[in-house]
Amino acid sequence: MRQFLAIATALVLATGSLLTAAPSHAQSKSDIVIGLQCDRTGATQIVGTVLCPGFHDYIALINSKGGVDGHQLKALEIDHEYKVPPAVESYERHKKDGAVTMAIYGTPQIYALAAKLTEDRIPGTSPGFGSAAAADGQRYPYIFPIAATYWSQGAAAVDFVKKQLNGTLKGKKIAYIFFDNPAGREPIEVLEDLATKEGFQLRTFAVPPPGVEMGAQVLDIAQRFKADFVIAHLFGGAPSVSIKELKRVGYPLRKVVSFVWGSAEANIEGAGGFGVAEGYYVMQFAGVGTDYPVLNEIREMYKKQGKPAPKEMASTVFYNRGVLIGALHVEAIRNAVKAKPDGKITGADVKAGFEKINNFTLGGLVPPLKITAQDHEGGGLVQIWQVKGGKFEKVTDWFAACQDVVAKHIKESGAKK
Repeated sequence: MRQFLAIATALVLATGSLLTAAPSHAQSKSDIVIGLQCDRTGATQIVGTVLCPGFHDYIALINSKGGVDGHQLKALEIDHEYKVPPAVESYERHKKDGAVTMAIYGTPQIYALAAKLTEDRIPGTSPGFGSAAAADGQRYPYIFPIAATYWSQGAAAVDFVKKQLNGTLKGKKIAYIFFDNPAGREPIEVLEDLATKEGFQLRTFAVPPPGVEMGAQVLDIAQRFKADFVIAHLFGGAPSVSIKELKRVGYPLRKVVSFVWGSAEANIEGAGGFGVAEGYYVMQFAGVGTDYPVLNEIREMYKKQGKPAPKEMASTVFYNRGVLIGALHVEAIRNAVKAKPDGKITGADVKAGFEKINNFTLGGLVPPLKITAQDHEGGGLVQIWQVKGGKFEKVTDWFAACQDVVAKHIKESGAKK
């Protein structure tokens, strides 16, 4: 049975407890509600069980400092198991509870909710996933990709591969192995365009959900197609399977670069550990590791409560993203409250608040983000890290690549509407 987790993250420091969500009629008038979708029990629980606690911890940190100009925040979480019908149900429940902004979870889910968000004038975020065309804030005024979309990730992957192959892709063979759902298929058109532009042969390899069987695809990549490089776009438990299968057939992992949802500690551990995955390249849209001021603040918050830091913090890739996503919602709310100090803000106010985010770095956890009414992506910046010596080691600084191609596809997607 689907589990609904309504978790109010207004943290009362006197007790150090995380309160269960109260019915909307019982909430203080000064409370500002955030709707948080999660997957703790479904196909991508490897992400949700770490990312969502990071989101809650950041909200708790803000509430421990008095909230946003005295207004406490309530992040109400519902587990939709990475399924669309429960995601739509959770959206309606969050709307009923007065949410003025929504953290959507999953590409199929943001597609299903796009029209509702616009109709109800409630902003929804999809950092690092979802519809790449939604980077155009004029056509999708209530959807905020914020972090690099799958089009930008695909473009960055091709640019990185080109550098790894001595600056030219002409005549090279690149395999794209992907989870066969809307998220996995999203960047194919950009990769095809870049294949034509750069002169490489692109072959796609679909992995049917739930992504636990891909021996045939990997064998084809390594021994029949003989790929010069592999771009992987897998998530849930699938990235770990791909690492093990590529290793089994002898394909060098230093010739693999993964999109952002196959790039966490959990993915490496599921494959057998960092020693097994040595050489594997991964893409990130938030910093990796524990040495960031905001994480120190969260640890200090727990210490003051007489508690150890949460175990989820050790899985830094997904946890740090949860903190980032929570912080982006808070920043938008903060901007909205500046315009309406009584805190009686609407979704439209928070939408305007997102579009005022400027030079936002969260103490170096992300590159300087700037969101405008025209650009809801914020530049499409990523970093590349590599599994090396038992840890993730940074390979590149923040960069965005082939943005002319990405912009062309954004424009063309508008013409198709």
